[in-house]
Amino acid sequence: MSRRFASTFYSMSGPMLRPLSLRNPRRLFGLRHYQTRDVRQPTGMPPPLKGIRVLDLTRVLAGPTATMLLADLGADVVKVEEITRGDDTRTWNPPSAPIVASAPPESAHLPPESAYFLAVNRNKRSMTVNFRAPEGLEIVRKLVARADVLVENFISGKLASMGLGWEDCRKINPRLIYASITGYGQTGPYRTAAGYDVIVEAEAGLMHITGEPDRPPSKVGVAATDIATGLYAHGAIMAALLSRQQTGEGVWIDCNLFETQIAGLANIASNYLIAGTEATRHGTAHPSVVPYQVFPCRNGFLMIGAGNNKQFGLLCEKVLGEPALALDPRFVTNEARVTNRIELIRIIEDVLMQADREHWLERLTGLGVPFGPINNIQQTFEHPQAVARGVTVEVEHPRAGKIKLVAPAVSYNGEKMKVRRPPPWLSEHTGEVMEELGYTDEQITELRGMGVI
Repeated sequence: MSRRFASTFYSMSGPMLRPLSLRNPRRLFGLRHYQTRDVRQPTGMPPPLKGIRVLDLTRVLAGPTATMLLADLGADVVKVEEITRGDDTRTWNPPSAPIVASAPPESAHLPPESAYFLAVNRNKRSMTVNFRAPEGLEIVRKLVARADVLVENFISGKLASMGLGWEDCRKINPRLIYASITGYGQTGPYRTAAGYDVIVEAEAGLMHITGEPDRPPSKVGVAATDIATGLYAHGAIMAALLSRQQTGEGVWIDCNLFETQIAGLANIASNYLIAGTEATRHGTAHPSVVPYQVFPCRNGFLMIGAGNNKQFGLLCEKVLGEPALALDPRFVTNEARVTNRIELIRIIEDVLMQADREHWLERLTGLGVPFGPINNIQQTFEHPQAVARGVTVEVEHPRAGKIKLVAPAVSYNGEKMKVRRPPPWLSEHTGEVMEELGYTDEQITELRGMGVI
């Protein structure tokens, strides 16, 4: 808003807009003691997806990430798992959480809760169903009939062969939002190929640009493509819920790792599409900005990113004690610094190796030059900002006792969404969900005996 209009609101009453002066705010808002009144800001936000039912047929990381984000926003997420092993990641240990003495006796046959599974399954309920049994398929169809959203990450066509594809489910529930998460999408020659994060990292360009220039390609330290796909799927489902409000009809969402990773190439993709520039590996360095990388010092490493000439000048003068560097024709512009990257990096490294990391961190603080230490995971969670922002949450798990999880990343009016449920143990809520579907205790017992649930 311009300065000219900064103290003006507009009234919509009458035939045309009329400016309302804010020179006397007490008159406008009807506040007799405007100067001293304590106007409290709202805190938190009601869970926006409360009442939305999500049928979660996903496993491992991309799908569970998407459904966890929906659960964080209040959706009732029922995770349907394989009857004996459950989600693949339940067996991906060590590490795992120790089992407490008070663990439910009906879960005694299960292995400890793996740290991997606990990471992406908070706020969900778990039930087990044998899809191969006709009675099991009938249970899933009943879940489809009452669901708002179905999320699945089977190979393309697999659920359709079982009578649970998009066309099958929309006949049961025309308002259903059906989100399919695959490796390569529902069409094309790779549509039936299984999707693995590390394979797609390789095949969709990410691994080619990750690693040091004189070393082999490297994967990212976490399954970044899976996580990004989960985020894309979550956003698409939220958009489909809004669309359904307008049309009354469901949507089939086709989300996949391959296209997600290509979209995530960002400026690297644009460099190729616009200028035909093939990417190369730069380690921690930036292909288009110098200096912008990790630097060694006497007892560790730190990241410095001087993204413009002003920041570079401050780095040279205030940190390195070499103000003449910023005026050197080889380094006076970013284009020149990119051209003479090797020589400039060598000069900076020679200076930084003369002192410990803490010395340089102190010199960099408050200058306006982006920088940061290379923290390990313990240092990350002990970071003052992490502590101040409450990046972890402690929950009570029925089998593992008190466990710490990473908290939801977003705050609303100053508060994060609550973790209402710990990650479930396998089949923890089967009986509960079956009762909601209308099954009697006798029927549930019989189905358990048959190996259907």
